[in-house]
Amino acid sequence: MEEGVIKFDLQYTVAGPVPGGTLSELNAWRRILWQLGLIGQEPGRYVGCGFGNVSQRIPPLDAPAGKRQFLISGTQTGGLEMLDAAHYAVIETYDPQTNRVTARGPVKPSSESLTHGMIYDLDTNIHAILHVHSPHIWQQARTMNIPVTDTSVPYGTPEMAQEAGRLFRETDVLHKGIFSMGGHEDGIVTFGTTPGEAGSILLQALARSYAVCS
Repeated sequence: MEEGVIKFDLQYTVAGPVPGGTLSELNAWRRILWQLGLIGQEPGRYVGCGFGNVSQRIPPLDAPAGKRQFLISGTQTGGLEMLDAAHYAVIETYDPQTNRVTARGPVKPSSESLTHGMIYDLDTNIHAILHVHSPHIWQQARTMNIPVTDTSVPYGTPEMAQEAGRLFRETDVLHKGIFSMGGHEDGIVTFGTTPGEAGSILLQALARSYAVCS
């Protein structure tokens, strides 16, 4: 299983980090998710690669689709409990049609950057996205009526970004704020107006998944 491999055409420029205060709430939630094992890196999971990533919109918030800049955790940072500004990249532009992402920062961005961008384009009220790996939610997603992407579509591809768009058109995913990545083992995405809203949706789903299994 490939995990954490960038599959899009990345145009990357090394640059300094954004001000640390920009990341305070997002980083707090990212640490909670790491402590819960929803983000991390373990020898026995996904051939030892890091998993999970988080992102947040940054100004200008009135930018057009494809240019809605956002901060996203760097590729293969999952094993770190604490991140700082040096572990985030800024996504400047993204285009699922050409499979291209432009980014700047101290690190290269997550392999899921294209999917994050597509979600931000689907609704201007979405300002934060959490992508985690939860076997409990993933296995119970259909039972819990969580929208699921096509199982034949792999992560980090234009097809996955398009699948996110399909869910927004055909399901109530915007209302629920969560979907399961059917073709990406254990992959769960939540989103909201703030990292706190996205995090609350995720924790509620995790609690429900435990109740279903009990």
